[in-house]
Amino acid sequence: MNIYDRIAVQLPAWRERVARLRKQYGALKVGEVTVEQIYGGIRGVQIQVSDISYVDPLEGIRLRSYTIPELVDYLPRVRGAEFPMAGALFYLLMCDTLPTEEEALEVEREWCRRSEIPAHIYDTIRSFPKDTHPMTMFSAAILALQPYSQFAARYAERMYADDGLPKSDYWIYNLEDSMNLLAKLPGIASYIYNLKYRNAEIIPYRPDLDWGANFATMIGKGDDLRYHDLARLFFVIHSDHEGGNVSAHTAHLVSSALSDVYYSCAAGMNGLAGPLHGLANQECLRWLLSVFEHFGSKLPSREELRAYLTQQVSAGKVIPGYGHAVLRTTDPRFSVQFEFAKKYLPEDPIFQLVRLVYESLPSILAQTGKVKNPWPNVDAINGALQYHYGVKQFDFYTVMFGVSRILGLCAHIVWARALGKPIERPKSLTTPMLEELTAKAQPVPVVRSSGDD
Repeated sequence: MNIYDRIAVQLPAWRERVARLRKQYGALKVGEVTVEQIYGGIRGVQIQVSDISYVDPLEGIRLRSYTIPELVDYLPRVRGAEFPMAGALFYLLMCDTLPTEEEALEVEREWCRRSEIPAHIYDTIRSFPKDTHPMTMFSAAILALQPYSQFAARYAERMYADDGLPKSDYWIYNLEDSMNLLAKLPGIASYIYNLKYRNAEIIPYRPDLDWGANFATMIGKGDDLRYHDLARLFFVIHSDHEGGNVSAHTAHLVSSALSDVYYSCAAGMNGLAGPLHGLANQECLRWLLSVFEHFGSKLPSREELRAYLTQQVSAGKVIPGYGHAVLRTTDPRFSVQFEFAKKYLPEDPIFQLVRLVYESLPSILAQTGKVKNPWPNVDAINGALQYHYGVKQFDFYTVMFGVSRILGLCAHIVWARALGKPIERPKSLTTPMLEELTAKAQPVPVVRSSGDD
């Protein structure tokens, strides 16, 4: 069953569930907001429903209830591949159902059919100065596709015709836009890479390859089948991370105004480009390379590294890639890449350093008593693997992250329209209002922790 039919079958039950909750329990309070949360970036405030994914503190991200190890085991893959194809994951995100191999391949074939990129998109990318950040080019290219939005066109017709697009069908055209956008992402991202770092080559989409392998081939790694698998793995594990992170929430907010998928995803990518969100993987790699430089470009001994890490932590330095706002265990996205590296690049010096840090740092952080989660997150290893396979241009890593994350953004957008979610419009307060609310309350100081991030 294709994605459209699978969603259509499920929608009546989903709409009934949402309608019942709103009608019978609409006034039920699900949480309280503190002054610190208001001033602290609404961290932890429950403001959104996300059935696409959920971060379990002990098991990591669950995509449609499946953990990362389960996804790697259960999702279909192309023959000879070690990891699932992105089309299988997208089917799951959209349909809340594990696809058959044929259902996953149908998504991949649709992406291939829709993969042609209009010439003006290449012109848009080329129009930027040579030193432009790849994320600027990526966001602009997505936005330049907006004139092709089927949802925007049909919604405009609705405004002038009594028999125009009904609200219940908004999701169909947002899904059409999502399929069209996703089909073009490997070509757009690879052209940005080739323009900035290689030979400005445009490599056509190959119908015999899946989405991830096409990206790998388009950046010049057509013969490196191991990198094909790494690309597949990377795109699956970075696809979504609940609905409250900056890129997901931004895309959801913009989409709630009925902006189409192109407007919404471009906005999400602008959030991902921030150094506190999507740039973390490159900062981790920079730190690893700086450690090598500190030890004279050689791998330190375990004792040397422990002494160095202890000194860094004692000095209040933040070690990139360690800690997480929600997780209280090693990030499974780290673990699955760690196992890949152990199998295929065990002698790589950067990976050996990753391994030494992993074996040494958590106990050092735990001894401080200030860190809620001393374990590595996915960024602690991302860059090291890309670096090993020759993708050494740090500022491109966030584009790869964005290619993956748009899989999740599109799933959130389509389902928000399918369930008729309204425009987001939270209320703001003034500082005098807060002072008036707190005038008769006893002070309640906040105990901060270095492990909050």
